[in-house]
Amino acid sequence: MSPKKIGKALLCQLLEAQVKRLRRHNEFLVVAVAGSAGKTSTKLAIAKTLAANKRVIYQDGNYNDRLTVPLILFGQTEPGIYNLAAWLKILSANRKLLKRPYPYDMAVVEIGTDGPGQLQKFAYLKPDITVITAIADEHMAYFGSLDAVAREELAPLEYSRQVLLNVDDIPGQYLPETKYASYGLDQPADYKVIRREARALQGQQLAFKLPAGTELSAEVAALGGQGAKIAAAAVAVADLAGLAPEQIKKGLQAITAVPGRMQILAGKQGSIIIDDTYNASPIAVKAALEVLYGAEATKRVAILGSMNELGADSARLHEDVAAHCDPAQLDLLVTIGQEANKYLAPAVEKRGCAVKSFDSPYQAGDYVAGQIGQGSVILAKGSQNGVFAEEALKVLLANSGQARKLVRQSAYWLAVKKRQLPNT
Repeated sequence: MSPKKIGKALLCQLLEAQVKRLRRHNEFLVVAVAGSAGKTSTKLAIAKTLAANKRVIYQDGNYNDRLTVPLILFGQTEPGIYNLAAWLKILSANRKLLKRPYPYDMAVVEIGTDGPGQLQKFAYLKPDITVITAIADEHMAYFGSLDAVAREELAPLEYSRQVLLNVDDIPGQYLPETKYASYGLDQPADYKVIRREARALQGQQLAFKLPAGTELSAEVAALGGQGAKIAAAAVAVADLAGLAPEQIKKGLQAITAVPGRMQILAGKQGSIIIDDTYNASPIAVKAALEVLYGAEATKRVAILGSMNELGADSARLHEDVAAHCDPAQLDLLVTIGQEANKYLAPAVEKRGCAVKSFDSPYQAGDYVAGQIGQGSVILAKGSQNGVFAEEALKVLLANSGQARKLVRQSAYWLAVKKRQLPNT
């Protein structure tokens, strides 16, 4: 094992021991969010709904691995792995916090995985509620099969006091025989979206039915069917945590768009941008396309980058997304990256859509800039390495200052992009 891995493992053990001590000596609720897609948006919707009424600690970004999750509960940020002084300072500050009453009622965390066995490492959290957002194709280069994904994503059932499952996006054969609560839009569920009315690209009016038969309605700044399900998860967790319907309704109003996750931005020439560039998986791309199709538009454009880490399933899964590219609703598809150019573009072209392919997001953005006008709606989505679809949006923004709202704009990420991307 390399010195870096040894050091990281030691830090994880020290931080996890501190979290265990924190849990032993304080009464507070831990909500964990796992699943193949939509974790961060779901986590933030839950956290903001709860935080309107309770003292809640959470992290805005995606601290979701073994090293970063413990930092959330102590309100710490991650330094460089080799910054020994910073890590010692964190451990010392945590020890001081452990001597005082914990100032939060609830902690909401995201727990992620990109390979078998990783979610089991979070058992020390002893979550009071674990939300599983989906079981779908993800990181197939490491999992190899959907059965393996399901085994991994359902691992928290073993160590969570209560589990909440999205029954729309978890195939029936993977639903456990043990007791669980459910939420959804399409399938029968304990917490079900029973009505929804879109407010253009500004959000939607939603009505939910709760297990006791209570109905609750609210206007929520979340888009499409996927946004409705995310809001349903927030309603369910808040209800399970003991919040009253009026408190839940108040909390739902605190949900806001997140950079790189169905964020609406003003584009050049009177266009509108749907920025969903944080990452991409088949289930998430299809959901984003549905939002694009539901938008009033003079022209609909999709900028879709490669979906990375799909391994031997890459061709099949890119072609599966192609089947959702409807020529009657999509005027132009622009692809970025090797996998999207090789598999997605030709399959969509066969369906009758206009398609252009590029190796660089900068080239893609320049091309789209010449294709849009008043009333055009542009969706951008793709994976990270080798794609970085957010960079295509910079030339499309009505106000260049809005580039700060895009994902991965730190000095670190800009340096990564400079190394990886052509024509930077």
